[in-house]
Amino acid sequence: MKKFAIIVAAGTGTRMGTDTPKQFLQLQGRPILEHTLARFLEAFPDLEVILVIHKEWMEEGSKIASNMRDAARVRIVEGGETRFHSVQNGLGLVNEPGLVAVHDAVRCLVSVSLIRHCYGQAGEHGMAIPAVPAKDSIRVVGELGARVIERDQVRIIQTPQTFRSSILLPAFDQPYDPAFTDEATVVEKTGVNIRLVEGEESNIKITLPFDLLIAEKILEERAKI
Repeated sequence: MKKFAIIVAAGTGTRMGTDTPKQFLQLQGRPILEHTLARFLEAFPDLEVILVIHKEWMEEGSKIASNMRDAARVRIVEGGETRFHSVQNGLGLVNEPGLVAVHDAVRCLVSVSLIRHCYGQAGEHGMAIPAVPAKDSIRVVGELGARVIERDQVRIIQTPQTFRSSILLPAFDQPYDPAFTDEATVVEKTGVNIRLVEGEESNIKITLPFDLLIAEKILEERAKI
C-alpha cells in the first residue's frame, strides 16, 4: 500500500522559551526537524512525506526539506489554526488510498524500527497508536480533590499514529472539537475502537529545555553502538 507520513511542524513552541520554534532548534548541529525527516525517509524508500509548517516559518522549513537526501519525496503545506486543522491540511495531499502516519516533528528520536512496526500493524489491523506504560503514580485533580488512578491501566500516548487512509480521512471530515488532542481522539469520535501498540521510552517529545539535554545524551549513546 502507498505510504504517507504527515510531519506536524506547525507549532510555535512557546513552552521552550525561545523565539525559534523548537522544531528548528539545533540538536547535535542539525535542526530537530531534520533528524525527524531523516528517520521517516530512511524507513521506506517509497514513503512520501507531507511536511506541515507554520506560515511564518515556511521558508525555513522549505530550506531544511530541500537539503534532505531524498528531498523529492517531501511536500510542504501550510499549517492551520490548531493541530487538527494542520493535519487536515496535510491530508489534503493524500491523493490515493494507503497508510498514513501522523508524527510530531519534535519526536526526533523515533526509531526506524518503530516507524516500520506502526505501518505494518496499521496495514494488518487498520491502525497503530504507539504507547508506553506510565511509570509514576497518577492522580486526577477535580473539584473534590485528587484521586488515584491505577497506573497499570494508564498509557502515555506517542506518535507516529498510523492509520489506513479509509479510516483517517473520513474522521477529519467531521467538525473540529476542542477535545481533539491527537489523531486517535479524532478517529475515536467516529465510533472506531483505538488499537495501541508498544512504543519506545526514548521516543520523547522535545518540549522543554531539559528535553534537549536528554535527547543529546540519547543520541550520544546511540552513536556508540
